[in-house]
Amino acid sequence: MSASELAARPDVSPYDRLAALGIVLPAAPSPIANFVTHVSEGGLLFLSGQGPSEADGTLHRGKVGADVTVQSAYAHARLTGINLIAVMEAALGDLRRVRRIVKLLGMVNAASDFGDHPAVIDGCSDLMRAVFGDRGTHARSAVGFGSLPNQITVEIEAIVAFD
Repeated sequence: MSASELAARPDVSPYDRLAALGIVLPAAPSPIANFVTHVSEGGLLFLSGQGPSEADGTLHRGKVGADVTVQSAYAHARLTGINLIAVMEAALGDLRRVRRIVKLLGMVNAASDFGDHPAVIDGCSDLMRAVFGDRGTHARSAVGFGSLPNQITVEIEAIVAFD
């Protein structure tokens, strides 16, 4: 069964969908400054911004629309989504507890004349839908910034409802 077919079935776990996509979750990334990776309040999990960090710590850097293409930045947003899911798992202990991805805020380190921010952040949005099915459909903002920490290409934060 394909990953898209699995995403359409509510009885399939996020772990099965990750496996179908060939994704092995890394350890949850550590904060880079004076904050925590997540805060739980009531039935909501607030995830601090994550970036496109590979499992070995390599960061994807650059200015989207100048030295980074939309296609590359889309892949970086997808990688950032994987890191967000790793934080969800560390926070909740089980991704089956995710009731809904409520909202994403996607920030793009963009050239001043760049205007395709939504296409970049779709890398994360598409992943959330593929991993969580209908529960991965969310509200979202996709905005451009003149710079991001360590000159990373994207940073994304999330709000997640859980049981």
